[in-house]
Amino acid sequence: MSNRSDGLGRPHAEAAIPLAVYAFGAGIFSMTTSEFMVAGMMPSLSAAFSVSIPEIGYLISIYAAGMVIGGPLLTVGLLRFSRKTALLLLLAVFILGQALGAMATGYAVMALARAITGVASAAFFAVSLSAAAEMAGSQARGRASSIVLAGLMLATVFGLPMATLIDQHFDWRTSFWVVAVLVLVCTGIVAALTPASARPEKIDLPFELAALKSGKLWAAYATSGLIIAATFAAFSYFSPIFTEVSGFSPEAVPTLYVLYGAATVIGNIVIGRYADRYTMPILVFGLSTLAISLVAFGLLARSEVFTVVATIVLGLVGVTMNPAMAARIMRTANPRPLVNSVHGAIISLGVLVGSWLGGLSISAGFGTVSPLWIGAGLAIIGLGTLAPRSARI
Repeated sequence: MSNRSDGLGRPHAEAAIPLAVYAFGAGIFSMTTSEFMVAGMMPSLSAAFSVSIPEIGYLISIYAAGMVIGGPLLTVGLLRFSRKTALLLLLAVFILGQALGAMATGYAVMALARAITGVASAAFFAVSLSAAAEMAGSQARGRASSIVLAGLMLATVFGLPMATLIDQHFDWRTSFWVVAVLVLVCTGIVAALTPASARPEKIDLPFELAALKSGKLWAAYATSGLIIAATFAAFSYFSPIFTEVSGFSPEAVPTLYVLYGAATVIGNIVIGRYADRYTMPILVFGLSTLAISLVAFGLLARSEVFTVVATIVLGLVGVTMNPAMAARIMRTANPRPLVNSVHGAIISLGVLVGSWLGGLSISAGFGTVSPLWIGAGLAIIGLGTLAPRSARI
């Protein structure tokens, strides 16, 4: 029960969250699992398509590229539709892309499937957050948004290990089909429970474009992109690092991903609580810890014990800085759709650049551990974006 009153001194219960919002969160969980699942099945996909591990890593970059380029364009294109219609169209497109990936017989087809699912995922993320806020009402918008965003973190705790285990005990195609079925179930719930009348908010483009002229805003964007790039340069190649360098068996990899995912959930809770009050200290401390941890991991990756420690630390300080990143963006400019959409695209670009550079370093002959050094370098550059007084808030 809430302690708030109805204006007449009578307490009332907190507003209930519509069930459809949970379906949105489940959809984000499934789509984020699809985005990251490649990282847990690199050996299987490499053998299936007769390509190198770095080329499989590029499939993560391709998914992110779809999010960066196609996601915002598709979101704008769907503004004339009701949110329910837009959500169902995006879910259908994602299922088609995921099914194409499950049936892929060659690398090119898989790359196309990843691009399709990336585009649909980015647009679904934007539309579902708006729909959740509208359906929950002003008193419960924060809680509704947190439920949708929880899908992101839970995908690393449960989704990625689940996909990896299915790959190990069945095959990689089964993992792709399981995600497709999960999204199909979400589609049925969204169709049944989302109000047909919900429509998107109209965007005042001149007003929102004006916000993008701020140098401080672009410094904040740069910090966010570099944090994510540093994290994903390493994360995208955890699986081969764990098995080929640290010496873990393939069966231990899902457990390591669970540890990483659990750390991201804990870190997100802690940072989310203090992000508004201590935005810049969190970013400075987080980036410093990220850089130091990646350097240490690069030096001590052959130690199983240190690999476990490094995996947990990287989970605590990588993507978990999202709340502080978002707080800085909204404090620097405004919380309007375009500013946040560009921020989302920058984050996806960070995933693309980080995973691509990590794979490039391996292809260039610098070894399986080289993505850790790439990540450390990106984190150090990220610290540089916080140094100028003009970048501070």
